[in-house]
Amino acid sequence: MLVDSHCHLNYLDDPDAAIHAASLCGVDKILCIGVEQERIDQVLSFAARFDNVWATVGQHPESTASEPLWVAPLLTTPKVVAVGEMGLDYFHTKLTDDRTRQQQNFDYQLGIADEHDLPVVVHTRDAEAATLALLRNHPGVRGVLHCFTESWGMAETALELGYYISISGIVTFKNGANVRDVAKRVPDERLLVETDAPWLAPVPHRGTQNQPAFVTDTAKFVAELRNVSLTQLAAITSRNFTTLFGI
Repeated sequence: MLVDSHCHLNYLDDPDAAIHAASLCGVDKILCIGVEQERIDQVLSFAARFDNVWATVGQHPESTASEPLWVAPLLTTPKVVAVGEMGLDYFHTKLTDDRTRQQQNFDYQLGIADEHDLPVVVHTRDAEAATLALLRNHPGVRGVLHCFTESWGMAETALELGYYISISGIVTFKNGANVRDVAKRVPDERLLVETDAPWLAPVPHRGTQNQPAFVTDTAKFVAELRNVSLTQLAAITSRNFTTLFGI
């Protein structure tokens, strides 16, 4: 059985149908990711309604208009298993003030995760040094760098810090050579797969809305890269998911 370790059900056109389709494809666990206060109730509702769905609570780095003070009170909600999605994204902003706020929000949420003994779901894009610096400042925190697109050097350092690496459908893209390199080199015990649905649909679904069922295609691709069977890859990533998130 497979796990979609990162998706956004509340952004799908028909999330209930997508959850059912995932089950038919052998995807028996789904983690729905929170990114903003305005829509967090939707995220939590999926975890409440479906036995095979869990949730996270966090504020995305691009949501810098407000502080993530709202996150902590929701972390004791049933089936909330992590803090995130949070982190740094310098791709869309070069403004010093924006980047500073991202760093402050990231640091705050790492602190909350430490206090609650919860793992974190980290978004990082074009911010390798700053991301790693903040992770080092919270050595008691564990988690995953999701939808990983950065260098093997960053992945290697994150692994040394105790983090997992999650591979999305980007690994199937023509321009995903660096992701393929990372996907081949991550140790078995630190590997996860995800969709990041509704975005980044893998080959052969490019141009359509991504959904949790499509993690099967990403997993097949990664299994071939690593010269293992899909069954083996599913067992490895499912075990890692339950270990990291305590499910």
